[in-house]
Amino acid sequence: MKITGIEYFKLEMPLAIPYTIAYETVSKATNIILKLSTDKGITGWGCAAPDPEVTGETADDVIHTIENQITGLLKNESPFQLVRFTHLLKQHSPHAASAIAMVDMALHDILARKARLPLYQLLGGYRTNIETSITIGILPLKDTIEQANYYFKKGFNIIKLKGGISLNDDIEKIIKLREKYGMEFSLRFDANQGYTPAESFEFVRQTQKTAIEILEQPTKQKKEEQLGEVSRNIDVPVMADESIKTLKDAFRLASNDLIDMVNIKIMKVGGILEAQHINSVSKAAGLEVMVGCIDECALGISAGLHFALSRKNIEFADLDGHLDLLEDPFTDLFQLKNGILYPSNHYGLGNIKL
Repeated sequence: MKITGIEYFKLEMPLAIPYTIAYETVSKATNIILKLSTDKGITGWGCAAPDPEVTGETADDVIHTIENQITGLLKNESPFQLVRFTHLLKQHSPHAASAIAMVDMALHDILARKARLPLYQLLGGYRTNIETSITIGILPLKDTIEQANYYFKKGFNIIKLKGGISLNDDIEKIIKLREKYGMEFSLRFDANQGYTPAESFEFVRQTQKTAIEILEQPTKQKKEEQLGEVSRNIDVPVMADESIKTLKDAFRLASNDLIDMVNIKIMKVGGILEAQHINSVSKAAGLEVMVGCIDECALGISAGLHFALSRKNIEFADLDGHLDLLEDPFTDLFQLKNGILYPSNHYGLGNIKL
């Protein structure tokens, strides 16, 4: 089998409701879609979700990588050289995480379609569904309460609250959510690097009766010793997100006992292959694992879902990045029922109708 066609297009998707996190407000998402055609009639699809803060790329950077690296590397080659291709792309384009993830995704899609299996079964097939959290950005207290109520009515049972701008506001929202809706739902908090260690300790102290399940990336990415200081001195599990972008990051943080949990995002780490390596390091270190996402169309979310379903030690998911995106052309790749994600029975990443 040979790759005979390489096509791409830019996908601009406004958000139904813009959201705010500690370091930015987001009103739209730009994804780059890659289509790999083969001489055997099998097509693979991939998605890049460039983000200057998370992946270090812009959409133009991804397009440049496609035109100047990916096309020449893949054209007329066998699609079954996934390890070789990702290795060479990392050598030539070391700061192109989402572009590499896009290629990795499309090649995995071809592999699974050739095997006539849904991708999660090809990858390991440990489980057939996983519950996802739903994220509430930084909003006024009243709006936070109302949005939580909306999601509960939709069947979600895990709320991930964003914060990191105002410690007092964050504490108030956490307490009010529990007072309003009780203890029957899981509550996670993501500071997106917005806290100092002292603020992290104060946050945990004042919310200790609210049963926060996860404290995600409370401190700055480049100050890893602060992350370790927090994780060693509180009872709430501390998860690294922005601090883990490579396999070396995972090994370093795990080796130095700086974290309790890992958030693996395919776009951030450069694909499913690298995500598997990071997951193995996490498993060896006894770290709990979540598969997360950024602002990705349903194609990108599908790849994260299939990876999450493939491994026993991946017990958490935060795969909601597509839900508020308007004009997403990828539909019916998976199902979401009462906060639980189910893959389709179609081969690869699902039945793509474009």
